Amino acid sequence: MQERDDPETVGRRVQQLRTAQGLTQRQLAEPAYTPAYISTLEAGRVRASDDALRHIAGRLGVAFEELAIGRPAHLATDLRLRLTEAQRTLATGAAEEAAGQYDVLCAEAETHGLAHEQATALLGLGECALDTGDLAEAREYFERAEERMAGEPLPVRVPAVRGRAVAHYLAGELRYAVYLLESTLDELNRGGLHDPDALLLLYASVIGPYMDMGAQARAAQAAEFALALAPQVADPALVARMHRSVARTLLAEGRVAEADASLAKAVELYRQLQIRTELANCHWMRGYVYAQDGELERAEAELREALEMLSAKRAALYSSQVAVELADVLHRRGKSQEAAELLHGVLGDLSSERGAVHSAGAHRLLGIIAEDARDSEAAEEHYVRALSLLERAGAAGDLADLCRLLGDLLRRTGRVEAALDAYRTGLGHRTAPGTTTLGPAPAQPPL
Repeated sequence: MQERDDPETVGRRVQQLRTAQGLTQRQLAEPAYTPAYISTLEAGRVRASDDALRHIAGRLGVAFEELAIGRPAHLATDLRLRLTEAQRTLATGAAEEAAGQYDVLCAEAETHGLAHEQATALLGLGECALDTGDLAEAREYFERAEERMAGEPLPVRVPAVRGRAVAHYLAGELRYAVYLLESTLDELNRGGLHDPDALLLLYASVIGPYMDMGAQARAAQAAEFALALAPQVADPALVARMHRSVARTLLAEGRVAEADASLAKAVELYRQLQIRTELANCHWMRGYVYAQDGELERAEAELREALEMLSAKRAALYSSQVAVELADVLHRRGKSQEAAELLHGVLGDLSSERGAVHSAGAHRLLGIIAEDARDSEAAEEHYVRALSLLERAGAAGDLADLCRLLGDLLRRTGRVEAALDAYRTGLGHRTAPGTTTLGPAPAQPPL
């Protein structure tokens, strides 16, 4: 319980409750205390003992905590129950409805000085903002949550750090996202704070930025650690999220069957938990796996399912990212017109500050479609825009391929020197992916 309020506040509270119930000071005092003592207490001139406050609380029919700190004893429990309901609402994908619940709970927790419950509500608001694509707002919520938990051990603060990192990652700030995640992992492992839930959350979250930066070796190692930690983690939603992230590294290593098996485990866990947004993300990742394996019809079906589920929940940023993946599959299936229409429709939801890597992917694909239509000018424009977005984000994994496309286009149109410059830029990113943007690897967990 937090420290008791000052004597004046407690005295004023006792007087208000006594007069509201029509009791005299004598009626409140007897048989253990005198009316004079109650008068002195109500005037704030004496600090009542716990025994005295318990006697007065009993006479007034309220909890001891209500007199001592101004809130009912059941309030914290009630808030935690309602926080669970808000979490369940968010789990179904209804981010806007959940945000309304969390907002009310955050205000109540702040009013009554319940720091832990307020931090939990702020984390929920941050997750809602991530779902709706309000990245600046998400970062603010996660920062506030971290501030409210400043005195807590690092494992307790990890969800807030991870939330900030994801917001930066989705905004295209890959290097900073990796810095946040790696420095936290390093502090946990070097400090002996081997909390399996916290470590798994961080390792699963860093896989995506690693892959986009071209640091496949670190992504594979993070996936290995995540899989080793999974049996120690009790939270099925966390394990499911891990399986979804690990599938990317398995796919990069050509282990398609294992990637699909990992996603199947995630889907089953999310079905049990009825987490529709994460289930949609599993369809998204499975569609990506099928696309990389050349099973385009199955990929299209999975990605359409993911897009429908996310669009129904108005998760605009994630919907736009899935749409880019779907457009790639449609183009490869010969449906280039439909793919182009889909890409033009989602580019308004993406920018250099909001989904930079997928925005670049949209421009890259539009460039390819324009080249197929022999519109070299439009193709070059899209490639240059994509290059600018990827360079800003530090996504070395995609930069080399884009430089090759741009170089080939410039060479075909007779601009050999410009083509050579594009190729050289691409080779620079291909030489040692990730090494120019990542520092020493974080300390490893004792597995």
